Amino acid sequence: MKYVDEYRSGETAKGIAARIREEADPKREYRFMEFCGGHTHVLSRWGLGDILPESIRMIHGPGCPVCVMPIGRIDMAMNLALNEHVILCTYADAMRVPASKGRSLFKCRAEGGDVRMIYSPMDAVKIARENPDRQVVFFAIGFETTTPPTAAAILAAKRLGLKNFSVFCCHVLTPAAMEHILLTAPDRPDAPKLNGLVGPAHVSTVIGWKPYEHFARDWKIPVVVCGFEPLDMLYSILMLVRQVNDGRSEVENEFIRAVTENGSRKAVELMAQVFEPRESFEWRGLGTVPKSALRIRPEYAEFDAEKRFSMPEIRVADNKACECGAILRGEKEPKDCRLFGTVCTPAHPIGACMVSSEGACAAYYSYGRHSTIEIQKNA
Repeated sequence: MKYVDEYRSGETAKGIAARIREEADPKREYRFMEFCGGHTHVLSRWGLGDILPESIRMIHGPGCPVCVMPIGRIDMAMNLALNEHVILCTYADAMRVPASKGRSLFKCRAEGGDVRMIYSPMDAVKIARENPDRQVVFFAIGFETTTPPTAAAILAAKRLGLKNFSVFCCHVLTPAAMEHILLTAPDRPDAPKLNGLVGPAHVSTVIGWKPYEHFARDWKIPVVVCGFEPLDMLYSILMLVRQVNDGRSEVENEFIRAVTENGSRKAVELMAQVFEPRESFEWRGLGTVPKSALRIRPEYAEFDAEKRFSMPEIRVADNKACECGAILRGEKEPKDCRLFGTVCTPAHPIGACMVSSEGACAAYYSYGRHSTIEIQKNA
């Protein structure tokens, strides 16, 4: 196939769905977790769950980079804007993530903080050049997909000799989170026993599919790297079903048009040049996960906001009424949260999963899954 509409063919989708129903054993349960928020939205937007047999259960994982950012890190960023009076730059999704006391970076602006939405880390570098008398901090959030641009921004700032630019680095690593989910499952009573993993798309274009071999080899769990179109998802599910039926545990690459074995060598080398793994990092919903995030290497310490401003670590407990943590762990669905669709909506989010374009709650709400939930409640 060559054009995007070919990956959205209704007739082809019906054919793949029929094949899935034929090959899925109704006597067993297939539990597949997608680790990419984009995949969660594909499932909801195209109603794919409605055409899958009951034996297949798609489980949403911690694949939304904004959703997994703990409240304390948002508070730390706000402190930079309000107490250090920096120009704080970040991506749009991060602006509305709920922090402590019902605040957010967006509301921080009303308190006098100079918080600016940008589209690229290089925008922050430009702002630093245009404001030599102000400190400019880029609040860097995201998985491996958005990490290389941050590294490039730091190298550009060094090349330009900027003394007023730094990065509050909160980049996290996908494979570490995937392994943490599997490691902690025996200790979590509500944790689903997974039969397969849907490998992320954008992340895999950077790191390739080879890093997932560990899961197939050591955990004996199938992995299929999947693209972002509905036919990508359906065919990836079929590939997982076949692996489970055959008793195989392999890494297969459905997204062959964009993902290779080793990904982008240049991007990986760029990340390795500027960043190194942290010993541990707190994730919303997952707790402290070892070797799951990046920090700026000592060679570039002058661009590390945590060192420049001596930022103390802040830890804040999640809202007890919000089920974002359990949703990110795959233990619950948005419909299981009593706040979903009532006091928690995209216009007035209580939890991070309702904010981001990759959040599970936002997907359910945006594509009408909440309507089905209301019908069930009123039945």
